[in-house]
Amino acid sequence: MTAHDLPVIAAVDGSSHSWEALDWAALEAVRRSLPLLIVHVRPLTRRTDEEVQLAQAQELLGRAERRISDLAPALPTSTLAPQDFPSAALVSLSRDASMVVVGSRGLGGFRSLLIGSNSLATASMAQCPVVVVHSGRTDEDEVEAAETFPDVAAGVAADESSEAVLEFAFDAAASRPGARLRLVHGWTMFSSMLSGGPVLDRAAAAESARRTLMELTAGWTEKYPQVEVVREPVSGSASRTLVTASATAALTVVGRRKGGESLGLGLSPVAQTTVTHALGPVAVVPC
Repeated sequence: MTAHDLPVIAAVDGSSHSWEALDWAALEAVRRSLPLLIVHVRPLTRRTDEEVQLAQAQELLGRAERRISDLAPALPTSTLAPQDFPSAALVSLSRDASMVVVGSRGLGGFRSLLIGSNSLATASMAQCPVVVVHSGRTDEDEVEAAETFPDVAAGVAADESSEAVLEFAFDAAASRPGARLRLVHGWTMFSSMLSGGPVLDRAAAAESARRTLMELTAGWTEKYPQVEVVREPVSGSASRTLVTASATAALTVVGRRKGGESLGLGLSPVAQTTVTHALGPVAVVPC
């Protein structure tokens, strides 16, 4: 199996959030011509007999398969029910996946939290992109939003770490006919100084940021000529622009520096804010 054939993993636990994530994952797998692997992680607990727990998992996965057979009958689908901590299992499986799709909260999530701990941990440590599907849209709204607002928004850093983000974002836009790709790059006078750009002239710093964004994305627009690109240099943090864009975007894409999880660093401030407060699906891409 090549990297281009690796499955889209959808994590389900029976919550409404996970059903939304499953539907999103199935449609994305169809767009990208990839198989779907539905995963239900059986928790490590002594409260439930293992045979009972396995039977419950099989019943849940059966429901998930029937749901997908109605939504995308031709989609190659398989299931898996490992026993582990949810985020640990998903991070392990991410080594052989195109992406992992999770709901913003699971069955144990507190209503006061915008994103659950398992979803956040998976997004922070997975080896492949993780899409967090935020609740709030009905099934009909999700389909309508994808048709009415097909745009993909992506946060672009001014260095080589954006390569993986750009690849994922351009692929996502190319798989959605008529989608624009909004490339958001946040800059400040301090970041201009660190990069050797203008220090005191704000207009010159803005122009420098614009040129940087053009240079970072030039090769990608040649590779994906069918994708309409909108470049947005933003003075200040890009997170506010990305959160706002997520309300009407089919997908918002942010990067995460690979390797930081071993130091307990998790997500960058921009990625953390976007994932936590987004109003639509967010992809976190290891860079």
